Amino acid sequence: MVDKITTIGILTSGGDAPGMNAAIRAVVRTAFTKNINVIGINNGYEGLINGEFHAMDARSVGGIFQRGGTILLTCRSKRFMEPAGQRDAIRKMNEAGMDALIVIGGEGSLTGAHALSQKGIKVVGLPGSIDNDVWGTDISIGTDTAMNTIMEAVDKLRDTASSHQRAFVIETMGRNSGYLAVMAGIVCGAEMVLVPEVPVTWEEVAASVANAYQRGKTHAIIMNAEGSAIDTTELVAKIDTLDVGFKTRVSILGHIQRGGSPTAYDRLLASRMGVKAVEALLEGKHGVMTGLQGKNIEYIPLLDVISNKRNVNMEYYEMTKVLAR
Repeated sequence: MVDKITTIGILTSGGDAPGMNAAIRAVVRTAFTKNINVIGINNGYEGLINGEFHAMDARSVGGIFQRGGTILLTCRSKRFMEPAGQRDAIRKMNEAGMDALIVIGGEGSLTGAHALSQKGIKVVGLPGSIDNDVWGTDISIGTDTAMNTIMEAVDKLRDTASSHQRAFVIETMGRNSGYLAVMAGIVCGAEMVLVPEVPVTWEEVAASVANAYQRGKTHAIIMNAEGSAIDTTELVAKIDTLDVGFKTRVSILGHIQRGGSPTAYDRLLASRMGVKAVEALLEGKHGVMTGLQGKNIEYIPLLDVISNKRNVNMEYYEMTKVLAR
């Protein structure tokens, strides 16, 4: 027999991702139709420890669908990493009458969700990460929007690069994953892509820029994930010590990749995952993450999610080389 769920807590944690608000909306409104109360938790796990709670209903999530970021706010919590902090969080949940918790976030957030699950809390996670580095889902909430933001920025930089015959080294986010850089390399026509998963030297990058010039190209685009072995600014300085034909410039896209109104894809993905998270709890399934696998939203054990690493697709990486010719 499935224990009755009367009140669900919901929080967003770690880095924000476009589409988190759509997921919050889906959870609240799905719960509302099932006569389940929802308590919003501000500031992630830190807010859970502090008891930063407020009731949510169908009207409280009106007009948030198109907004980037998260209305529940987010921050990182060192206290929650310790058993004492987790015990304090559970006590606050019990005092507020929460039967279950839904967590939207990346690897670190889902690791926290698993820790609570191990202590007996009914938890369901949703993958929210622009880096698309969460194992168990084809794509995370926010990734598509971030990709479109990068594409728009690179398209504009290409105009300047071509007009002035420049090489641009463009840094994307991706501390541990080269997904954004690789996909941007394909859809933006980069001459070379640098990712954490594949070591390269700055001399190889310089040779690629020189080769593009010799082949008669009017510009060169190098995509560099922030977690690659080569610092973007240092790379440009070193290339400029050589005669590669192009003058080289740097553009670090930074946190602009996190913001903005979510794409239609991210709104739909987040909505599907939010609905499925509530359904999981009603079916007695917890200690899981909702993940997109093929066309379907599936339940993936949180232990599997945090025990595995999602690596960049090497077929796509090799494609960047083929298409750069």
